[in-house]
Amino acid sequence: MGSDADMEDYGFEYSDDEPEEQDVDIENQYYNSKGLVVTDPEGALAGFAEVVHMEPEQAEWEFKALKQTVKLYYRLGGYKEMMEAYSVMLMYIKSAVTRNYSEKCINNIMDFVSGSASQNLSLLQEFYQTTLKALEERLWFKMNLKLCKIWFDMGEYGWMSMLLKELHKSCQKEDGTDDQKKGTQLLEVYAIEIQMYTETKNNEKLKVLPLRSGPTQV
Repeated sequence: MGSDADMEDYGFEYSDDEPEEQDVDIENQYYNSKGLVVTDPEGALAGFAEVVHMEPEQAEWEFKALKQTVKLYYRLGGYKEMMEAYSVMLMYIKSAVTRNYSEKCINNIMDFVSGSASQNLSLLQEFYQTTLKALEERLWFKMNLKLCKIWFDMGEYGWMSMLLKELHKSCQKEDGTDDQKKGTQLLEVYAIEIQMYTETKNNEKLKVLPLRSGPTQV
């Protein structure tokens, strides 16, 4: 399920002068649980839940335990439980872990889910929308662009077209003209539009796109 490093304890009482000892126990609990993922998934889920309970406040090991819980519920087909765990995990991205690490983990889970979700498009859509609600504006664009590429790979051009409209709108000024300050993002949107129109042989749209994207300066 991907490699991590995490920390929590086994439920003992600890005084304030025993933080390192407690961290070791938390870490052991996390890895013991991770070792059960294949042979005893239910036991692994219980173990990860214990990691969450052992953490006194939002912290990295708790975040990682929730990440593993999300993946495991997905593998078991427990989509409702998966989304509940994921929603909780997203509450930690601004306090328990660094921005870079949270982005990496979110992308990792998205790749994990989208890689086998071709038969469950509604779940994939819910997953992305839940993510977008928790992210800052700069990540909103990146995540939507990622989803757009997934729709392209799946041949879901209807979903893709709707999302491209949102992406392009986010790069416009209030008067509807392209915001040249977002030139790089505009080029990314045009690039994937060209891919879609080429794949669907929509030559009329292809003729118009260069005129729209030409003036853009990065």
